[in-house]
Amino acid sequence: MSQLVKQGLTRRALLSRAVAAGALAVAGAGFIAAPDASWAVEVRTVGEHEMATLLQMARDIYPHDRIGDRFYAIAIKGYDAPEQREMVTQGVAALDAAARDAGFGSYLAAGWEDDRVAILRSLEETSFFQTIRGGLVTGLYNQKEVWPIFGYEGESFSQGGYIDRGFDDIDWL
Repeated sequence: MSQLVKQGLTRRALLSRAVAAGALAVAGAGFIAAPDASWAVEVRTVGEHEMATLLQMARDIYPHDRIGDRFYAIAIKGYDAPEQREMVTQGVAALDAAARDAGFGSYLAAGWEDDRVAILRSLEETSFFQTIRGGLVTGLYNQKEVWPIFGYEGESFSQGGYIDRGFDDIDWL
């Protein structure tokens, strides 16, 4: 952070510019911010590049335009742990290598979702991909704050079940 201040740019100013520019920003000193809200995720064990890559990977595996990046960040935060560091570092390196083979500088540099999905497909049999994909199922969809986006009202047993509570009022099927 001291280098940011020396250059006349505080962390707050950097984050506000990143949000205004509409881009995911690696804010240095272990923080990642995104454009859809005023939030940041602290990175302690793996690098900012790895966490930013995992965030984009999560969005590409389970793409939901109505879900903000902060929910994906919460879902991947568990991979910022000492016991996950080697798996994440090697997995992101393999992802970046596959991206370079496809003509991009890194996975994050592939600007089109279709290109990133093709890169992911080349690694979908790896334990890295399967671990991240499997962890996202619970990490993303178990967040109560995203349930209303999908129209899920939560468990119904404590409220008498679904039959008397609008079992057939689903409008998106």
